[in-house]
Amino acid sequence: MAQKKSADAAAHQVSAQVIRDLHERMVRIRLFETEAGKLMEAGKLPGFLHLYVGQEAVAAGVMAALRDDDQITSTHRGHGHAVAKGVGLREMYAELYGRVTGACLGRGGSMHINDLTRGMLGANGIVGAGVPIAVGAAFAARYKGEDSVAVTFFGDGATNIGAFHEGANMAAILGLPVVFVCENNGYAEFTPQSKHMLINDVAERAAAYGMPSVIVDGMDALAVHRAATDAVERARSGAGPMMIEAKTYRFFDHQGVKGLRHPYRSDEEVAEWKARDPIDLLETRAVADGTATRAELDDVWQRTRDEIAEAIAYAETSPLPDPADLLLNVYSG
Repeated sequence: MAQKKSADAAAHQVSAQVIRDLHERMVRIRLFETEAGKLMEAGKLPGFLHLYVGQEAVAAGVMAALRDDDQITSTHRGHGHAVAKGVGLREMYAELYGRVTGACLGRGGSMHINDLTRGMLGANGIVGAGVPIAVGAAFAARYKGEDSVAVTFFGDGATNIGAFHEGANMAAILGLPVVFVCENNGYAEFTPQSKHMLINDVAERAAAYGMPSVIVDGMDALAVHRAATDAVERARSGAGPMMIEAKTYRFFDHQGVKGLRHPYRSDEEVAEWKARDPIDLLETRAVADGTATRAELDDVWQRTRDEIAEAIAYAETSPLPDPADLLLNVYSG
């Protein structure tokens, strides 16, 4: 009996650690994106942003299942993946400001943030382009005898792109350690899924390549984490690739905060999804099961707000790139 209690206690401890980890990653994403959106709307940032608010459970759930040496590829909506993978907030804000202290020295901007030291191979402005990059990273790891895993994030619309099909086919044939994560938020920019494919579940496409798949509630960080843990362990053991389809939702428009004020989505639809806010769901569970107190959760929010305020100040006071360096790191084929 004592042994069983000890095992139960250990299981509870692991669960509490995971919940706290997921919560902090999601809060960091939410506040980073919320503040970035405000800066964009105020005209303080060059260009525009594709914000990840609402989809935090997917990035947090997957990244919490990875090791530091595992690699990921992202999308045009990539800030959340970068934050969850551990890219520095100061370097990310500086990149959004176009400053030389940015993650890409101010040259990449929102859609091309990367940090190879963190295994973040880059956001990507080309739909579906991250898939073959992740497959290549997995092939390289296999070739070098490493046991790292590559994860590629993409949306429902990207599965209509040739690069997705070629990458999925190659990964399956070679049995590469790749996890395909489809963040299905229901829309390819402004086009609902029903208008660009005749299947309800993107995961069905995995079967065409002999690849297993699973569909999860993308608003439930623990559900995503469980699926990701299984898929990552499977890939790392040499069993090959797998697809996870996370049904999720972006709270803001395709780009920015106000955007087009949801002309293609009803107010009722948006409100229904916001009622299942992934952070609220996890916090409610954490308080109910005694994993964390409300005060402890609030402390995470405050500490993150302070860190973000410092990161923004750092970015705003960082220098712009020197025009004399315009041709550095620029290559022509």
